[in-house]
Amino acid sequence: MLVRFSKMHGLGNDFMVIDAVAQRVRLTPEVVKRLSDRHTGVGFDQLLLVEPPTRPDMDFRYRIYNADGSEVEHCGNGARCFARFVRERRLTVKDEIQVETAKGSALLKVQADRSVQVDMGAPVLKPVEIPFAAEHESVTYDLEVDGKCFEISAVSMGNPHCVLMVDDIAQAPVKQLGRLIEKHPRFPQRVNVGFMQIVSANQIKLRVFERGAGETRACGTGACAAVVAGRLQGRLNEEVSVSLPGGELLINWEGNGHSVLMTGPATTVYEGQIYL
Repeated sequence: MLVRFSKMHGLGNDFMVIDAVAQRVRLTPEVVKRLSDRHTGVGFDQLLLVEPPTRPDMDFRYRIYNADGSEVEHCGNGARCFARFVRERRLTVKDEIQVETAKGSALLKVQADRSVQVDMGAPVLKPVEIPFAAEHESVTYDLEVDGKCFEISAVSMGNPHCVLMVDDIAQAPVKQLGRLIEKHPRFPQRVNVGFMQIVSANQIKLRVFERGAGETRACGTGACAAVVAGRLQGRLNEEVSVSLPGGELLINWEGNGHSVLMTGPATTVYEGQIYL
């Protein structure tokens, strides 16, 4: 089966994007894992699949697969690329695009400068809904990892996130500690792990170890979760610039009961065809 695709990235978080509206596509975890190989496949952090909606109030269905073949609920950087993709492929002419995800829906707005704002929805903080094993909801939790205790925040932005404060992002043990926390038994669906350094009330630095992908150059949902965590702790303002290894995202969150808004770029690298 010959399939057309686009290679895209959002701040270096790279994606293979496939249109399953205008062409027939069948993916398995094995196929996704093979395609993700950077030496023998296309290579990507996640694969994004554009499907027809199952709901009449939606424009598209948005599905995300990690490099290891697992399907996940949401990806902010991917959502921006999704919006640019459906516009560039002329699947829609809308500036505001409603997409259904595994955990609900998202509103994507293409700006005049071609950046994309994503309404990420309100953060989920109840432990049972994240999911995270805790007796009651709290701003921070103690998490024991490899004999050491860490203070963390637990937030879901459609996918689960664990956020840790660090003094120096460059020295943070992202790979080692991220791998341990990703599969911690208190996170039954595994978890994305964010390491946040607060520069000021309006700026943070962030590195994220993503479940099923390892450390990536940018993570949109991770940026949102970090700002939510910092806001709940009283350390951040409503509008925060998030500096990731791949570049900058602007995150807005008014507080409890409000959606998190994320604005940033999305770039097409090339288009191609491949046999599945």
